[in-house]
Order: sequence, then structure tokens, then C-alpha cells
Amino acid sequence: MKKDEVCALIQKTGILPAIRVSSNADAHFAAEAVTRGGIPIVEITMTVPNAVELIDHLVRHHPKIVVGAGTILDVEMAAKCLNAGATFLTSPALDLEIVQFAIKEDVAILPGAMTPTEVVAAWKAGADFVKVFPCEQVGGEKYIRALSAALPHIPLIAAGGVNQQTAAGFIMSGAIAIGIGKELIPPDAIELRKSERIEELAFRFLGLVQEGRADLAARKKRASTRKDVGTEQCKA
Repeated sequence: MKKDEVCALIQKTGILPAIRVSSNADAHFAAEAVTRGGIPIVEITMTVPNAVELIDHLVRHHPKIVVGAGTILDVEMAAKCLNAGATFLTSPALDLEIVQFAIKEDVAILPGAMTPTEVVAAWKAGADFVKVFPCEQVGGEKYIRALSAALPHIPLIAAGGVNQQTAAGFIMSGAIAIGIGKELIPPDAIELRKSERIEELAFRFLGLVQEGRADLAARKKRASTRKDVGTEQCKA
């Protein structure tokens, strides 16, 4: 899948599942369950044992799953993941060398950032999305709302602390997508191989994203209407 198609899918889906489990087999199970739940994209973090081999396996045997690599900390690891077939790269922090490498390889890059300075630097460097991480710990929805208001042209992904209670709120606050880990892929569901639970959670989170987007659109419409009314009154 080409870079533009990957970016469009991330934006359309609004969810980036981060698979961070303790074994290769667990990660494979989680990826399949999330996809059956309606989310066709997964991020395999480098904390998973033999993560690069898993990316290669998923790309070869599950062509309908868009597979990315997460927790990329250097260009060497990024190159290995791309060679395995990863179609996007994410990092927990801003590393300009990784961003530049991804641009050179024409692959989607989602660097992590926390401060406004880092967010702007990531965007100027060529990031396709900027992942605000850890989000909940620095203000949650209010922080995303403040960043989005000041930097409306930068597509933000809220990650870190996103759950069923906050998912829609992050979208309403201006996040174009949300990154979710154990709240979507609970450790006990992995341990007990409860695929149906992960599938149900995927379905719920997709609904919350749509709910947040609908509420945001309605709020913008109301604001636009009030603005138009105020303009007409001034002309009168």
C-alpha cells in the first residue's frame, strides 16, 4: 500500500492499535482479533519479542492487514522494519533522523511529541501525523484541545491513556485519530484467548470515534451559524 493510501486509512479509521504484548504468538493473536473487529491497521511495537519477524509474517500471510512498526528508536531498526514490509513507522519521541529516513523511503511517519515546540518541529520536518504522547498524563482532552486550537493545520494523534471514557472526547477536542493499547487489547483477553472480547472492544472504539466526529461536526456547524448571524447583525 502506498504512503498516501496508508495515511488516508489512518485518518478514515481514526484508531491506531498499538500491539504491545509479551510474546510473538500473543501479538499475532491480537492483530487478527483487532482486524476481525473492523480495524484494518495495526502497529507492532518493537517491545514485542521478534517483532520484525512478526511484521514479515503478517505482511506475507495477512495482506488485508496494514502493518506498521512502533517504538522505533533509531534508523537501523526502522530500516529492518521496512525491509520486513512495514508500511508506516511510529516513535514515542521526536527523532529527526528517523523522520528524514522515512521521508527518503517514502513511508508514512508518525513521530511522538509532547510540547508545542516538538509538535511544530515534527510537522516542519515532514511528519504525516504527530502522535501526542503521553497524552493523558499532561492534560488529556484539554491539552489536545489547546494544541489543536493553536495548530489546527497539524493532524494530531492522541496516545497514552485513551480509554472508552475518553476516546470520543479526544476526537471532539481535535485529534484526528487515537492510539490505543491495552484498553483495546486487554492482557487477560490475550491470556485467555478471548478473541470475541477484543473484537467487541474494536467495534466499540470505532463507534466512539464516529460519535466524537459527529459531535465535533455539529459543534462547528453551530459555531458557524452563530458567526453568520453575528455578521448579519453587524451589517444591519
